[in-house]
Amino acid sequence: MNEVFHFQSCSRDYGGIMSVLGSDSWWKKTLYITGGALLAAAAYLLHELLAIRKEQELDSKDAIILHQFSRPKNGVPSLSPFCLKIETYLRMADLPYQNYFDGRLSPQGKMPWIEYNHEQVSGSEFIVDFLEEKLGVNLNKNLTPQEIAVSRAVTKMVEEHLYWTIAYCQWVDNLEETQKLLAMSGPLSDTLKWMLSHLNGGMVRREMYGHGIGRFSKEEVYTLMEKDMRTLATLLGDKKYFMGSKMSTLDATVFGHLAQAMWTLPGTRPEQLIKGELINLAMFCERMRRRFWPEWFVEVEDFYYDGDSESSSGGTPTGLLDFGLFSRTDTLDDSDGSSHSAGRTHTHSPDSDRSLFDSDVGTGSDNDAQFKEESMPDLEV
Repeated sequence: MNEVFHFQSCSRDYGGIMSVLGSDSWWKKTLYITGGALLAAAAYLLHELLAIRKEQELDSKDAIILHQFSRPKNGVPSLSPFCLKIETYLRMADLPYQNYFDGRLSPQGKMPWIEYNHEQVSGSEFIVDFLEEKLGVNLNKNLTPQEIAVSRAVTKMVEEHLYWTIAYCQWVDNLEETQKLLAMSGPLSDTLKWMLSHLNGGMVRREMYGHGIGRFSKEEVYTLMEKDMRTLATLLGDKKYFMGSKMSTLDATVFGHLAQAMWTLPGTRPEQLIKGELINLAMFCERMRRRFWPEWFVEVEDFYYDGDSESSSGGTPTGLLDFGLFSRTDTLDDSDGSSHSAGRTHTHSPDSDRSLFDSDVGTGSDNDAQFKEESMPDLEV
């Protein structure tokens, strides 16, 4: 009874207000139109975020199901360093998996997460540990105990420190550009992209502040980013992978984060640094991309920074094929010749009869120097 009375009272108050404004006033129409648009946007947003749709029943028996965010529009596999890390790791370990772009977070509120034999695992570190235990894979089997310790220390620097500076560049300093990369369709796609990007940007700000790194100025955040990237460049040196000639889990971790600077932030300080002074990091990213992502193509011009942000972002890479199921069929021998296994397609530079990967097969600095001289003659290193 009280609820009815309250409703009637509110209705009278609302009617009184509207009568004062005029029954046919523009205020009434504005309220109706705005309210309807907001309700429609909220409904569409909930539909996408909560995945309120008919979903096929997932059977994870002896199958790795990888839940992650949808592919962005520019051909990069993911705007999430951790999603890209895990998917790259699965390819490095030659583990067949099925992507599921459902948008559902794990019970712990994490993305990415996996299902295997009806077990759910979230958190990239725990996912790797789980797969090593269940399937016997180990990308670090060739590392010494000291190298494993160094690898873990570098991983924590990348995931707990560098990550936030790249996230700041993506979701705070270059929010509008990142917003354009979100792949959404429908009549409210622009509104939805605006809402999601700003919600995520606000969340990044709050989490950065709680972390502590967000309490510094923009210039200080970028200074910290440059220190981390220079540390990685020094550690990599002229080696093929971060821990030497053999790949390790650390390579998947670093690639997932550096790929954001390499291909999602045109004209920004991270891109200028990785494609300019720290060119060995760019060559590492290109090496990883060509070996483990044969369906992901980029323009040759996107490999280095030429000082013009418009031209560096002008080329649109060929979109990544949205394969739901992926399985490596070739062997992943660590020898140099493995990169030329049968059935692998290399994209060639329009100015030469060789691929970018071919010029970087060796582990010595001579190959790196030759690559920079022939492919990037105007680049100052």
